Amino acid sequence: MKFDYLPPADQIIEMIGRIYRFGMTTTSGGNLSVLDDDGDIWITPAGVDKGSLRREDIVRVRADGSHAGLHKPSSEFPFHQAIYRARPDLRSVVHAHPPALVSFSIVRKVPNVDMLPGEREICGEVGIAPYALPGSAQLGENIAAVFAEGKRCVMLENHGIVVGGDSLADAYKAFETLEFCARMEIQASGIGRPRSLTSAQQALAASAAPALQVLPARSGPITTAEREARVRMCDFIRRSYEQRLFTSTQGTFSVKLADDAFLIAPHGLDRKYLEPEDLVLIKDGLAEPGKQPSRSVLLHRAIYAQQPHVGSVLVAHSPYTMAFALTDRPFESKTIPEAYILLRGMPKLPFESVYESVEETAARFTPDVPLALVDNNCVIATGSSLLNAFDRLEVAEYSAKSIIETANLGSIVHMDDDSIRDIEEAFGL
Repeated sequence: MKFDYLPPADQIIEMIGRIYRFGMTTTSGGNLSVLDDDGDIWITPAGVDKGSLRREDIVRVRADGSHAGLHKPSSEFPFHQAIYRARPDLRSVVHAHPPALVSFSIVRKVPNVDMLPGEREICGEVGIAPYALPGSAQLGENIAAVFAEGKRCVMLENHGIVVGGDSLADAYKAFETLEFCARMEIQASGIGRPRSLTSAQQALAASAAPALQVLPARSGPITTAEREARVRMCDFIRRSYEQRLFTSTQGTFSVKLADDAFLIAPHGLDRKYLEPEDLVLIKDGLAEPGKQPSRSVLLHRAIYAQQPHVGSVLVAHSPYTMAFALTDRPFESKTIPEAYILLRGMPKLPFESVYESVEETAARFTPDVPLALVDNNCVIATGSSLLNAFDRLEVAEYSAKSIIETANLGSIVHMDDDSIRDIEEAFGL
């Protein structure tokens, strides 16, 4: 989908649908707006169910203050207008009440955007606006004042979050990323003390953008196997996104096609809208022309080269699993048989391992080590097929969630050595 080609009303319907389906706002809460080239503001209506909005429900407020549509504009239209006046560079505003960000707003703190690479680049410095009555002119002044400082993500005391962007897709990306940071920090804080990246680690990640040579133009038809792999990858990428195993711009899947040939997700494109033609073919270390592969492409290639049993590699940032990557707490898979069978041992690797020692890192993914956590970075899952690797990623996230949620129940009882030996014998591990 070419999102930027959609009219403002359709953009708003698409994004409010994503926000509502992900439980990041309620039926009556939150509002989105787009400032168009004519100076008109398109905004969600007041008092209409966010779960069933139609494009005709979106209100167009003209520059002269009159409005067109079936409904009145959101009661919080004044602060949208105040933001656009304070920041002429912004063309869209997202306001909602995701539970994780509300948690921060009611303790009057901002989420940490320095736990993983790239989050600060997307969100910038997060501000916080003093409380004021919803819909009031004072609230608009409070929010606009923080935006005027150059911030794009502003927490509202005892209220929620407001994010601005140069487009609705851009604002949504920052909104989703900040909400993801909030969820990760909450989960990690439940099992330990979350770490922040050092300035050296931030610089290392920022400089790690591989420049691959380009493949010659394709001379023959695309094989059936490649076509099927492209479609299947897109299905699983969208499925992973819908299950919130990663965000719209982070998370990379790849599938091996043949010796030194594989497909990989592109860098930076919205995972919800990926199409088969967006995936990047890597062959003999060369990249399909006109496309930018994921920055983790060299690690994927090294794993395929060293581990012939691996047919798919997934790099994700699933928030419950990442809680263990952000703290010193080890991940223990000996909780239920399924977890141990699919995950086995899941070692932690240092942050630098995916940048400075790719070959050594790839060597770790033997048949006995299908997954690994990378400190303050990601979880890497491998499998004999895309389905096998995805299953492992999913089991890791559900197992991590189960472990974290035992905090209010009691101490975890791991399976004993005899039970583990029985499993290994029964399943040929």
